[in-house]
Amino acid sequence: MITLKDIQEARTRIQQVVYETPMLQSEQLSKLCGNQLFLKAEHLQKTGSFKIRGASNMGIHAIENGAHYITTASSGNHGQAVAYVANRYGIPSTIVVPENASQCKINAITGYSGLVEKCGTTSDERLPRAQQIATEQNGVYIPPYDDPLIMAGQGTVGLEILQQLSNIDAIVVPIGGGGLISGILTAVKETNPAIQIIGVEPELANDTYLSLQNKKITAIPATNTIADGLRTNQPGDLTFPVLSKYLDDLILVSEEEIRMAFSIVLERTKQLIEPSSATTIAAALYGKLNLQGKNIVTLISGGNVDIEHVDKLIVDTTTFVQ
Repeated sequence: MITLKDIQEARTRIQQVVYETPMLQSEQLSKLCGNQLFLKAEHLQKTGSFKIRGASNMGIHAIENGAHYITTASSGNHGQAVAYVANRYGIPSTIVVPENASQCKINAITGYSGLVEKCGTTSDERLPRAQQIATEQNGVYIPPYDDPLIMAGQGTVGLEILQQLSNIDAIVVPIGGGGLISGILTAVKETNPAIQIIGVEPELANDTYLSLQNKKITAIPATNTIADGLRTNQPGDLTFPVLSKYLDDLILVSEEEIRMAFSIVLERTKQLIEPSSATTIAAALYGKLNLQGKNIVTLISGGNVDIEHVDKLIVDTTTFVQ
C-alpha cells in the first residue's frame, strides 16, 4: 500500500502544476445539514477536477524516466488531465474514448492537444486499446485510479485539507474506482487517525459498498447513474485494501438525492459542480452522516458538467425535506 511519504513526495513533484484549491463555506448549507460544512473546491482545479493530481504525479514521473508518449482510456476528467500534462511537457498523448463520448469532452481533450481515438462503449474495450497504443509507441499508459503514483497524487488533496483546517471531525469523499479516497485515507489516517473518513457512492453504482460487505472485490453490471464519474464496475485491486483498512463508513445516495444536492448547491452557492461531487453534499443534506454540530469537509471532486444537460439535473428545491 502507499504511504504518507509517497503522498508527500507527490506533493513536491506536482506543486508547479496543480492549484491549492480553496475551502468554500455556505451558511445556508451548514444550516440545512446541521453541521459546519466546508466544500473542498476541486472543481476549481486545473482541468476542472482532482484528476490532474494523480495524472501529473504519474505523468511527470514517467517523463523524468524517459517517457516520450503517454496514453490513457477515459471519456472524462482523467483523459483531460492526461492530455494537459502531456501538452505542458511537450510530448504527444492519445486518449481513447468511447464511441458515444460527448463532443464537449472531446473538445476539452483536443484543446490540450491530445489525440482522440474512439473505441467501443465500455472500459473493457478502451483500456486494452490504450495500453496497446502505449506499447506500439514505446510510451506509458496512465491508468485512471489503480496505481500507486495515481493514488499518491490524489492523496495530496488530503494534505491540503489538513493544512487549511485545524479542527476537522469528518471528511466526506465520493468513491468511483477508489483512487481519490484511498489517497485521502492514507494522508489523513497516517497523520490524524481521529478524523473520520466517510465514503459516498450512488445506489446505482454500489460496487465498493458490496465489496466491503462481502470482504472481497465484487463487480456489478454497467450502471447509468447520473454521477458519471463514479460509474466503475468494481474497486481497484490496489485501492480496495486501503479502504478495507481505514474507511470509517460508506453511505449510499439515490439519484433523486443527488439531483437535489446538485440543485441546492447551484442555487445557494452559485457553484456548478458535477453530480459525482453532489453525492457528498447529498449525504450531508439528508442526514446520512449521523453527525450533528461537527466540522465536516465535503470533497467537491469536479465541475466538468455538460452544459446542454444541466436542465436534466435541476429539480425544484422547494420540495427538499430533511
